[in-house]
Amino acid sequence: MNDSFNSRSVIKIGDNQYEIFSLKAINNQKIEKLPYSHKILLENLLRNENGIDVTKKDIEALSNWDASGKSDTEISFSPARVILQDFTGVPAIVDLAAMRDAVVKLGGLPEMINPLSPAELVIDHSVQVDSYGTIDALKNNNEIEFNRNKERYSFLKWGQNSFKNFHVVPPNTGIVHQVNLEYLSRIIFNKKNGKDSISKLYPDTVIGTDSHTTMINGLGILGWGVGGIEAEAAMLGQAITMLIPQVVGLKLTGKLKEGTTATDLVLTVTEILRKHGVVGKFVEFFGDGLNELPLADRATLGNMSPEFGSTCAIFPIDKETIRYLELSGRSKNHIKLIEIYAKEQGLWRYDGKDTAKYSEALELDMSSIEPSIAGPKRPQDRIELSEAHTSFRKILTSIRKKKKSEDIEIDDVKFTLRDGSVLIAAITSCTNTSNPTVMVAAGLLARNARKRGITSQPWVKTSLAPGSKVVTDYLKKANLLDDLESLGFYNVGYGCTTCIGNSGPLKKEISAAITKENIIGCSVLSGNRNFEGRIHPQTQMSFLASPPIVVAYALSGSLDFDFFNHSLGTDQDGQDIFLSEIWPTQKEIQGIISRNINSDMFKNSYKNVFDGDENWNGLDVEAGDIFSWNPKSTYVKHPPYFENMSLEKPLLNDIHNARVLAFLGDSVTTDHISPAGSISTNSPAAEYLKKEGVEPKNFNSYGSRRGNHEIMMRGTFANNRLRNKLVPDIEGGWTLHMLTNKKMTIFDASQQYKQENIPLIIIAGKEYGAGSSRDWAAKGPLLLGVKAVLASSYERIHRSNLIGMGILPLEFIDNEEPESLGLNGTETYSITAFSDTTSKFVNIEAKKSENTINFKAKIRIDTPKERDYFEHGGILHYVLRQLVNKQA
Repeated sequence: MNDSFNSRSVIKIGDNQYEIFSLKAINNQKIEKLPYSHKILLENLLRNENGIDVTKKDIEALSNWDASGKSDTEISFSPARVILQDFTGVPAIVDLAAMRDAVVKLGGLPEMINPLSPAELVIDHSVQVDSYGTIDALKNNNEIEFNRNKERYSFLKWGQNSFKNFHVVPPNTGIVHQVNLEYLSRIIFNKKNGKDSISKLYPDTVIGTDSHTTMINGLGILGWGVGGIEAEAAMLGQAITMLIPQVVGLKLTGKLKEGTTATDLVLTVTEILRKHGVVGKFVEFFGDGLNELPLADRATLGNMSPEFGSTCAIFPIDKETIRYLELSGRSKNHIKLIEIYAKEQGLWRYDGKDTAKYSEALELDMSSIEPSIAGPKRPQDRIELSEAHTSFRKILTSIRKKKKSEDIEIDDVKFTLRDGSVLIAAITSCTNTSNPTVMVAAGLLARNARKRGITSQPWVKTSLAPGSKVVTDYLKKANLLDDLESLGFYNVGYGCTTCIGNSGPLKKEISAAITKENIIGCSVLSGNRNFEGRIHPQTQMSFLASPPIVVAYALSGSLDFDFFNHSLGTDQDGQDIFLSEIWPTQKEIQGIISRNINSDMFKNSYKNVFDGDENWNGLDVEAGDIFSWNPKSTYVKHPPYFENMSLEKPLLNDIHNARVLAFLGDSVTTDHISPAGSISTNSPAAEYLKKEGVEPKNFNSYGSRRGNHEIMMRGTFANNRLRNKLVPDIEGGWTLHMLTNKKMTIFDASQQYKQENIPLIIIAGKEYGAGSSRDWAAKGPLLLGVKAVLASSYERIHRSNLIGMGILPLEFIDNEEPESLGLNGTETYSITAFSDTTSKFVNIEAKKSENTINFKAKIRIDTPKERDYFEHGGILHYVLRQLVNKQA
């Protein structure tokens, strides 16, 4: 390794010496003014300088970073570790298993395919809310989960036994982000290079196969979400390449006022930053207002970074970081290392310290925050709680003039479902259950409601999904779990549940009434995403809210409810009960927290974190470096990506006479593209399963079957809220087959085009691929025959994933849009000039029967390394060839 700046040095802490790569070695006054995140990137470059991937010139470019400009310098970033969850983790391990087969065929050894740095997978995305509202809900859902997913879990356990540096946190433990925050995070790595060497200290950095990996930014750890494809490459030693990012600084002042929560803060920040525009940028929080934000609030803000559109949303290390590490049971010695290292490297935040130079700086007074929700289908669409009922009415009026309703009876209870009825009220894990303040607030609100004699409405499906067992422990200790359960908020499982669409079925009477009258049902959840069709197919509107507001909506039962003027009911004395009367004070909340949360809870919850329960330990697992694929499996199948692969890089060919598979508008998310949620009984995926002998009751979810490409390609673009302009009169996964002028499913059309040897493209509007970091949003289109995507703009992760699968991402230029060019998707498209590595644009010829439209589009392959990946047909093909050729 090179060390052009003589940065390798030794520091003494106590009786021990440690090797570090000192930022002080770069004698440049600009270093002091670099953003916190760029200091971490700079240390990463110093430590990994090799003259090839990282050069002296790269280090100088970053150390001399011009905050006022947009950099065109590409740098490499080598994360210290990778974190996965099971939805994205299963296909990642499937790919690694398939790569072992491929590397053997190419003349290599299977052990060449192995994670080179720590990779940890947390099983948290598979539990569904089938059972709820009872004390047995957790037990029942865990049993159902294991029965549905034994095959997947056995495969993951094989991976844990077969791959080095790979560990699995078994199901029924907690969600990936909370486990990462509370246990897996190192903050500063303390790693020995060999038996006789001294330990090396360096910042913990991470990439994850979930876009909300950014929750860890709250601890001062630089990390973000990537697709499974990019994560696999990182596990195999490939650095992530990127242009030096711009950094938007957000100065926080003041403090949250009584009655507001971190959720209200994060919904406001989401609205502000989405409007400002931070896509592809880093966001960094600064200012002495950080003293008013406990670590859990910081994690809540970091978690929502993908909703801003930013790559990350990071906080510096300071005394609050240390306080949280002590609370969460980290060792005293490691905490001491963290503090000394951070101060030595200029990574420590001091009160009143001069701020860094940012590309742009914004300011927010936290005392201005108001109680809020966001919806009905985007997290940035914030609504103040005081205006929620009028906002709902406006939205409803734009859909229909007359409200619909239906009287039903369940278990001798009669009630009326109406437009706006809350069908699902879920305290779900991702954003908020890491935060004791909002969880205790929800429990106290439930206690106060219980005391006054009011409860949840009978049509509301209530659920509580704690992010870790620590949450359950402190709620139990404070006797708040009983209060939540009295309103129906029983623990349904330690997983992501409702937030990712695992909300489970509604009662059949409610489902039938919704279908019969097309009632516009609503869901309210304390998650981070509410895109169309995501939460439940029968809730047309979904709203994000803090856990106590979720409880409040369970009590009201409707979005058409004014919490400031409407009574929630009457008490035993006939007195009206208003939300303000039962809302807990900050003093009450903090009193509960201080008396009921301690470090022993964290230590006890995580002491056997990798062991698993009797279900996990009872799984039968085959041994061996090569996985024994079961041809009859409907969960795990050998993917086709490496079929007929050679060691030579393939030639790039122009695309001629392509057809449009889908012609889409703005804000098409990965939820619209990638299969998610339940498998509809009349879908192409269902037809496949039926032919394989699987009964509908055992279909499980798309997410659970991500290891089967046959299922996933059939579910691509199958979201029931997708709007394809080629078939404007139908919602869902439909298109028009141009040669026959017949309407058919997108999958069926793709197969017919494949038989006709016709390449396919997608045309889309702004923010194409927003949302979760789903690799199947790129893998699925590839398997359908899509060669290129032409969009107005992309979300960062999805653009990267398209390149990672060898799909060409193109972007309209000069404010052009499909409509302004006269395109309607019925044309045949020829795309040329992208094989020229120096070209930044392609020529596109769109032929109609009556005329031809010629225009240029920008090639969104932004770095030389991305160009390498694309030319090899994808990132995994590139890695395979590199490994085998290196061995040769």
